[in-house]
Amino acid sequence: MQAFDLYAILPELVLLVATCLLLVASVFVPERVTSTPGVEQDIFHTPRGVGFVYFFSLILLAYLIFAFIGRMGDPALVAMNGLFQSDPLSNLLKACSCIAVLVSLIYSKQYLMDRALFRPDFIVLALLALLGQFVLISGANLLTLYLGLELMALPTYALVAMRHSSEKSVEAGIKYFILGALASGFLLYGMSMLYGVTGSLDLIEIFKTVADPRLNHLVMAFGLVFIVAGLAFKLGVVPFHMWVPDVYQGAPTAVTLMIAAAPKLAAFALLFRLLVNTLLPLLGDWQPMLVLLAVLSLVVGNVTAIAQTNIKRMLAYSAIAQMGFVLLGMLSVFDDHAFSAAMFYAITYVLTTLGTFGLLMALSRKGYDCETLDGLKGLNKKHPWFAFIGLVMMFSLAGIPPTVGFAAKLGVLEALVDAQHTFLAVIAVIASLIGAFYYLRVVKVMYFDEPEHEITVSGSGFAKGLLSLNSILVLVIGIVPAGLMSLCLDAMRRTLLGS
Repeated sequence: MQAFDLYAILPELVLLVATCLLLVASVFVPERVTSTPGVEQDIFHTPRGVGFVYFFSLILLAYLIFAFIGRMGDPALVAMNGLFQSDPLSNLLKACSCIAVLVSLIYSKQYLMDRALFRPDFIVLALLALLGQFVLISGANLLTLYLGLELMALPTYALVAMRHSSEKSVEAGIKYFILGALASGFLLYGMSMLYGVTGSLDLIEIFKTVADPRLNHLVMAFGLVFIVAGLAFKLGVVPFHMWVPDVYQGAPTAVTLMIAAAPKLAAFALLFRLLVNTLLPLLGDWQPMLVLLAVLSLVVGNVTAIAQTNIKRMLAYSAIAQMGFVLLGMLSVFDDHAFSAAMFYAITYVLTTLGTFGLLMALSRKGYDCETLDGLKGLNKKHPWFAFIGLVMMFSLAGIPPTVGFAAKLGVLEALVDAQHTFLAVIAVIASLIGAFYYLRVVKVMYFDEPEHEITVSGSGFAKGLLSLNSILVLVIGIVPAGLMSLCLDAMRRTLLGS
């Protein structure tokens, strides 16, 4: 390993070392304190100890954000003997992932404390999942991509089942683990078939080899089917979506946010690395698959969400439909504007998701989870500002101007029309109109229904202020989207040129 390699993976090394130190300290620190007479606790499982781990993690994430922002101007680098790549695309997505996890931890603190889940293991598992996202986003080899995917997935399985006293949480964890293992098996089997044909695990070498007409195209096509199926499982798109509603509903809301936000950026990176960076010569094979997955996700996700009264389950079907939009952005493969539109959509969806689940946790309290539409009734009469935050988030998810969701959907639709996929653009618009019904139903409940019980807003003043800033950003970026759009376009262009 050379100094060049260490520089390329330095942020990942810092995150790994710090997370391991936190894990070891929370288990093996011998110092004991007595919080109740006759009962000893590890200092890291007291409020003071957990607070130390928590604030150290926030500082670590802030450092990583600035580290990746500082690297956005760097050229594309390939390190670790071709296993790892650092390019503008990966640096932007990693910075956004760090921000998403940072905001998720801030929103989650009071929610976790009220349910006795604010423990070092929660924070350590969240950081390990973030490390997996880093590895996945920067993977330059099939093995690196797979290892990053598993490192991201395994901690989330444990997080989903962390609330042992809840049958729904344990059931969701088991379902997530079994179906996640099935998806990993599909993906790994497809990768093995690809390796068997090309004789290489390196993405660049596979790209050069796969266009050779002398290769066995039938075996590559079968491998591609398994790879796309595995990707569809991880994205949670129809017909591989069966785990999404149950996991979203069964997991604690703080964990649902951890699954719904940052991992979507890593999933987009995996999609881009495999299909565009590696398997672009097989465009004629995987493009029809993406069309089918996207259309089914838009239709099934939006139609099924109408029947949901549980907000988390409704947002799960919403996420399925939103991922359909991301897949549509990947169809215009020779247009960097289309790729940047898909990336802009993924980033802004994560921003809106943070605010949506942040609001649900703020409206939850000890002994009560705000998970149904009834829990939002009359919110405007009790807390008009938080009702406005909910309105902004629902408008953004529905794609109503002037929110950022409208700009994101418009960008993808423009890319579809430019690529002569007008029929798909029409389907996407119709599906969005259907989806607007259940988003506006949430707004109607907040503004026009009478409250059925006492509504309180929990959380620190800092968390509430951050939630307010989140909603303002959804509006501001929607009104002036050019800055983030140009950042996504520049990162995509430089990455494509570098590859």
